[in-house]
Amino acid sequence: MNRRMFASLLVLAPFLGSPALAEDPKFVAFIQKTLWPRMEAAGVSRKLFDKAFAGITEPDPVVLKLADNQPEFTSTTSAYLAKAVTPIRIESGKQKNQDEDKLLSAIEAKYGVDRFIVLGIWGMESNFGKDKGSMSVFRSLATLAYSGRRKKYANEQLVSAFKILKSGIVSVEDLDGSWAAAMGHTQFIPSSYISFAVDWTGDGKKDIWNTRQDALASTANYLAKAGWKRDRPWGWEVVLPKGFNMALVGRSHWKTVAEWQKLGLKRADGAKFGSLNADAFVMVPQGVSGPRFLVTRNFLAIMDYNISHSYALAVGHLADRIRGKGAFVAQWPDVNYDLTYKQRVELQNRLNALGFETGGSDGRFGARTYEAILAYQKKNGLPLDGVPSVKLLQSLQKNS
Repeated sequence: MNRRMFASLLVLAPFLGSPALAEDPKFVAFIQKTLWPRMEAAGVSRKLFDKAFAGITEPDPVVLKLADNQPEFTSTTSAYLAKAVTPIRIESGKQKNQDEDKLLSAIEAKYGVDRFIVLGIWGMESNFGKDKGSMSVFRSLATLAYSGRRKKYANEQLVSAFKILKSGIVSVEDLDGSWAAAMGHTQFIPSSYISFAVDWTGDGKKDIWNTRQDALASTANYLAKAGWKRDRPWGWEVVLPKGFNMALVGRSHWKTVAEWQKLGLKRADGAKFGSLNADAFVMVPQGVSGPRFLVTRNFLAIMDYNISHSYALAVGHLADRIRGKGAFVAQWPDVNYDLTYKQRVELQNRLNALGFETGGSDGRFGARTYEAILAYQKKNGLPLDGVPSVKLLQSLQKNS
């Protein structure tokens, strides 16, 4: 399971608030008869368990609602970017870059991670520390463990949350975060905190909640461990040459930047490529008629933080805008295809069944779905338009 798959809705959704707790006997029984034996087996003391769940007697309805509505997974890339990379967030990032120059330079020197990417994540996750979340981590995780599709995730994170509580670094009253228990300035879930949090200030505490220095250094440490390389960017918006073989789109076709350049790819902003020896692949997050990108393995390092392509693109673009670069050149296309929601899901399921991985079957078409469509069209001798349609679905039904 990706360590950050469920951790970043708060930055794009207003906090809805939770009603006063009533008692739900089934939920209380679940905590005592199901969660307690699991946590006891993981080495949690009864005293600590009771302290964590004191007063928690009802699942959080806000958590249940938000768990199924993550915008990076349910909206188009262009819609997501419009909400994530805003003028005020760009300007705030530029100001933070000035204010935190010494800190960011030191973190970049130690971990080799682009300071602007760290700023991009900080801005995306908590609006530079303004929106860190105020929902009880233990109530959120108990709710997810009790109901929904994220029970395994919740149980794993509960074990880590108890390790954090046991350490004494933060009290149970202050162990707050997002609906998915993402915490602090850069929204670490509990297991990420255990694995990657660092004590930058040297005060003996890995405090991602109240100490921006620890939080930003922890984020850089996370990305470095995820494979970030200092000699290349996350990627570039590109222009494909006339007659480009669209079958080369997707992560199954890695080539060096120099090789892509020889095939005729150019940067959309007219500048020259750097990092010519870096491996990269062509990505079309909103179809072949929309903006095209050449992304390096650093893009995948951002996706390790949050598995969504839209999220990783937003972080990279926000970082670039804070750096002083311009907006994307190409226009985002309309993607109101002639498919019902049921047909969209069926199309993805059939592609997956035939070995063309779409990254899920939620009815949302993102980079992986377009790659799968192109691969299917190539294998079956169809025109490489990458367009999901009723005609394509009929072909899939015939070949399934």
